[in-house]
Amino acid sequence: MTPEDIAKLPYRRNVGVMMINADGEVFVGQRADRYKDAWQMPQGGIDEGEDPRTAALRELEEETGVLPSLVEIVAESEGWLPYDLPHDVVPSFWGGRYRGQEQKWYLMRFLGSDDQIRIDTEHPEFSAWCWQPVEHLVEKIVPFKREVYARVVEEFERYL
Repeated sequence: MTPEDIAKLPYRRNVGVMMINADGEVFVGQRADRYKDAWQMPQGGIDEGEDPRTAALRELEEETGVLPSLVEIVAESEGWLPYDLPHDVVPSFWGGRYRGQEQKWYLMRFLGSDDQIRIDTEHPEFSAWCWQPVEHLVEKIVPFKREVYARVVEEFERYL
């Protein structure tokens, strides 16, 4: 695919969750499907007919085992925040139908204890996880997502 072909592709709708603990640290997981340090916050696609808030709670549970009753939704991003995939991976992600994703983000406060986080889910997305200070979050993320993560931090800053 040429860069011009990729530029014509739409974005895939997606949700992301910035889950913070009582100390204001952010949950990040190391992707299980990568051989190098690839950390991210929980995120995932929106099912047909599903509203973004429901999708965010579902994705959080699917990826971390955290039940909706263990979080409080604090804020929602005002709009959809897009990011582009690197051109060399576009053909192999989602059948080459999307140039990247546009995400609706939710800030959630974790009300449980660390032993209630279970990344050993039915379809594990993460091989490890940790609480990350917000000021170090962006530097830990894969380069092509850093800009959108910086925008998420900026948008939720007043709540952190």
